[in-house]
Amino acid sequence: MDMHVWLAYVVTAIVFSLAPGSGTVNSISNGLSYGTRRSLAAIAGLQVGLAIHIALVGAGIGALVAQSALAFSIIKWVGAAYLVWLGIQKWRDRSSMVTADSVPHLSGFKLMRKAVLINLTNPKSIVFLVALFPQFIDPTQDQLTQLMVLGLTTVTIDAIVMLGYTSLAAQMGRFIRSERIMSKINKVFGSMFMGCGALLAAAKA
Repeated sequence: MDMHVWLAYVVTAIVFSLAPGSGTVNSISNGLSYGTRRSLAAIAGLQVGLAIHIALVGAGIGALVAQSALAFSIIKWVGAAYLVWLGIQKWRDRSSMVTADSVPHLSGFKLMRKAVLINLTNPKSIVFLVALFPQFIDPTQDQLTQLMVLGLTTVTIDAIVMLGYTSLAAQMGRFIRSERIMSKINKVFGSMFMGCGALLAAAKA
């Protein structure tokens, strides 16, 4: 893969990762509630979900999902329902940032599992990657190698961006000491999760 092609993809991948979505909402929400260190598992989970999408696209399944209205609809509705459920849970969360004990305990595994499902049930990622990858892959060169380069680039950039969102939110969380304020913030992010679910439900293949 030529360097100028890779650099062009880097810019595209940065824009893709910076664009607000359910992963962004999850990262900011976790940063506020758990801090940066405890949220690393969730960031890893988002990348696992993204990596699975990349692997599906590489195997040709992504193209099938992008072209199949039934497959797209099934994944779309599962993802929409899961995001709405997360939004309801966040809306009802009344935890504050007064002490570490006041934050509901979620193990690293549970945070990771939730993040994997958030990315995994978003079919728009598959559709986006199906449309994006062919623009940067040279059919005359080894496609597996090019796919691995693009995949690793995508995951690395997204992990860095999500870490940035999480760290920024964690810094903001240090100044939040009121249960009333935290309750309002939880409602905001709960609404954002539900909004992402609504947008996902309205998405068309």
